[in-house]
Amino acid sequence: MFETILIANRGEIACRVIETAQAMGVRCVAVYSDADAQAKHVAMADRAVHIGGSAPAESYLRGDRIIEAALAEGAEAIHAGYGFLSENPDFVAAVEAAGLVFIGPSAQAIRAMGLKDAAKALMVEAGVPVVPGYHGADQGDARLAEAAAEIGYPVMIKAVAGGGGKGMRLVEGAGDFAAALASARSEARTAFGNADVLVERFVSQPRHIEVQVFGDGSRAVHLFERDCSLQRRHQKVIEEAPAPGMTEEMRGAMGAAAVRAAEAIGYAGAGTVEFIVDGAGGLRSDGFFFMEMNTRLQVEHPVTEAITGVDLVAWQLRVAAGEGLPARQEDLGLRGHAFEARLYAEDVAAGFLPATGTLSHLRFPEGARADSGVRSGDTISPFYDPMIAKVITHGPTRAVALARLRRALAGCEVAGTVTNLGFLGALAAHEGFGRGEVDTGLIARDLETLSVQPVPAPRHLALAGMAALGLLEPGPLAGFALWQPLRQSVQLRVGDAVRELTVEVCSDVLQRWQVGDETVEAVRRGGIWTVGGSPAPRVSVAGSVITVFDLYGLSVERVDPLDRATAAAGDGTLIEAPMPGLVKSIDATPGQAVAVGDRLAVLEAMKMEHGLVAARDGVVAEVLAAEGDQVAAGAALIRLEAEA
Repeated sequence: MFETILIANRGEIACRVIETAQAMGVRCVAVYSDADAQAKHVAMADRAVHIGGSAPAESYLRGDRIIEAALAEGAEAIHAGYGFLSENPDFVAAVEAAGLVFIGPSAQAIRAMGLKDAAKALMVEAGVPVVPGYHGADQGDARLAEAAAEIGYPVMIKAVAGGGGKGMRLVEGAGDFAAALASARSEARTAFGNADVLVERFVSQPRHIEVQVFGDGSRAVHLFERDCSLQRRHQKVIEEAPAPGMTEEMRGAMGAAAVRAAEAIGYAGAGTVEFIVDGAGGLRSDGFFFMEMNTRLQVEHPVTEAITGVDLVAWQLRVAAGEGLPARQEDLGLRGHAFEARLYAEDVAAGFLPATGTLSHLRFPEGARADSGVRSGDTISPFYDPMIAKVITHGPTRAVALARLRRALAGCEVAGTVTNLGFLGALAAHEGFGRGEVDTGLIARDLETLSVQPVPAPRHLALAGMAALGLLEPGPLAGFALWQPLRQSVQLRVGDAVRELTVEVCSDVLQRWQVGDETVEAVRRGGIWTVGGSPAPRVSVAGSVITVFDLYGLSVERVDPLDRATAAAGDGTLIEAPMPGLVKSIDATPGQAVAVGDRLAVLEAMKMEHGLVAARDGVVAEVLAAEGDQVAAGAALIRLEAEA
């Protein structure tokens, strides 16, 4: 076994690798950027090396600096996690040329699966079923449009070097093909440095089921399947293992196909073979098609670990150190069911825009596994993926595991940024999902219901008022004011509205709050507050923001009574950056007439492109930014002429 390894990554996957490696007695070296100097993975590692600026291109994508750090620290091997350099064959070759071991597959295996078109041709040779489509070298617009017509609409355009939903567009008809192709190419070029695409038939009731494989360079085994059908914009949201409705016949067929795929390229380490499955009429052994192979550890690997009892990172280290496969296929079995929910800093109400912010409070419930790369006080940076944690639950049955997931999500406490926690909770409670009726269109069909924002009840506002006025821990003189109950008031901003609350502090154990027309009584017994007849949930206060940890987190803001500033209602005159990012393009010029919904600019942030559109009809008065500008959140990009 290695004595020292370097982890060429950050965030939760770096923490995950460090945890297992240190438990195996392996010394761990972390690398970090300017933005990550105080990060959790840096604190966990035995040693940490600074490798550059905050942008990935200046740090986590600098393979030369990472290799230099490994050599300087006496590391024998490098684990690249997932993302960044994990599937870069040139980096793997450079690692090996430096006399180090890459903990993962060979450069040759990564290249074989790195381009979707070439990988599918290889899979056909290996006897693995593939989706009908065009994977040719002719990338002309006309040829691609002709191929789409031959396949039949709807079709999916995919970046050949893609992953994570980037460079991917669904096209319903021929009239939309040209615009979708241009958009997919632009995003693919930015994300992967390769604008080539392929075109495939779109499966109308698709399920995304993938098989975990593990090889030692000559032989491979599979560790059963995961269902990743709950997706939004091709990004996985909740994953589970095993797949609901899976038959032993189909499991055997998919597992065998995945093993053939791995052995066809001499695969070593952990990998995932992804299949698109036709869910119409149930799962059938002839209804699955190869999509791609991810030649690395997957984000959702914990659910496989839960149902097999295997530590996949430990297996990676053992095989990379020269051991053979740690188990035979017949040694592997299923035990129960597991779920993983991806908790992100993102604004659901604003169309799931990635968010930033400092985590003033972060706490996960007992009884669930939470893989996280951040702690209370850490900042969600605009430079990296905004994942806060993966929440994983396991149970003897799907129903028990799902009930535990619901409880775990309800028990997560996050303050300091907006999150998708409420959305995850609504999804976990979805009746169709509870019955196992999953497909990749479920979220889109019910998005409006799943995205409903909870509204604070009077008891929540009263509790927030108690926190704002410092009445949660009253002193012995609380309520004393010339032998009369103490009366106070506080203003709270809830969304766009300001609510004024008043309180009568009768004693240190009794308060009566007036919230609009409703009176809410707060009673303290045994050191615990009951507010409005219910036990008070926990509360976090950070500056003027108060977060009540109920209904997945309810945040309100205390209004400073001395602050007389008023904000004009947004009239759509200014088009502003919703988050920090790079101005990818400006699609408007002064004097141009625009209609509501017209795209005016494209902002690239957190590895995705975001189109900014006109909120009303008007005429462009001024363009305030240029293509290539790095802008802050709220920066004015385009101004329309004022309405008459």
